[in-house]
Amino acid sequence: MESRLFLFGGCINLNQQVITSIEVQKNNQERVNIYLDGEFAFGLAILLALPLRTGQALSIEEITALKHHDEIEVAVERAIRFLSYRPRSLSEVRHNLKSKGHSEAIIEVAIGKLEGLGYVNDVAFAAYWIENRDTFKPRSPQALTVELRQKGVSSDIIQMALDGMDAEDSAKRAVHQRLSRYRGHRIEDARAQLSAYLGRRGFGYDVIREAVQQVFEELQETEPDYFILEEE
Repeated sequence: MESRLFLFGGCINLNQQVITSIEVQKNNQERVNIYLDGEFAFGLAILLALPLRTGQALSIEEITALKHHDEIEVAVERAIRFLSYRPRSLSEVRHNLKSKGHSEAIIEVAIGKLEGLGYVNDVAFAAYWIENRDTFKPRSPQALTVELRQKGVSSDIIQMALDGMDAEDSAKRAVHQRLSRYRGHRIEDARAQLSAYLGRRGFGYDVIREAVQQVFEELQETEPDYFILEEE
């Protein structure tokens, strides 16, 4: 039963509060401050505040609902800012929102909104991650699998993303990116150093041997003096 205070023939619902002011925040023009009964009550996204007006009475349930929807919007905006630096996996977005203090329920609703808007998609993220690595820091499929698992991507999605990847081509690109460091070195020293480098990138012995051999053979045809073939 609702509590009411009778005064001069009228009554005030004690379960309601009246909006006395709606003010745009100075530091964020997309949010407003809501004042109830003359005191600051909570902040609200301006879109959520559009139906509100000064003098309007809000029940406790309505206030709770507004705060709930606003927290979802805040979580979505925080996630979008987090994603603005580079694509992220679903797991990374969840972890970031949890670190900001959002509840699991709020996070799941926010994630659903982000997926609907196309901001998060583990299939697209895995493809991005592999392409980025293959372009700038080539790694073996095994190493990429470990990295994507650490980011919470499922095994099925990883396998699909890696399907058709040529480990030997990736190894050769890695060799070419590192090759200039060994110009003028003894060829066997260069071979050993590059092989060790590929090993640290997760490539297997057979792939390393074949990739280094192919690059060196091509180099001997185009720049035969690139390495010192024998110690002088």
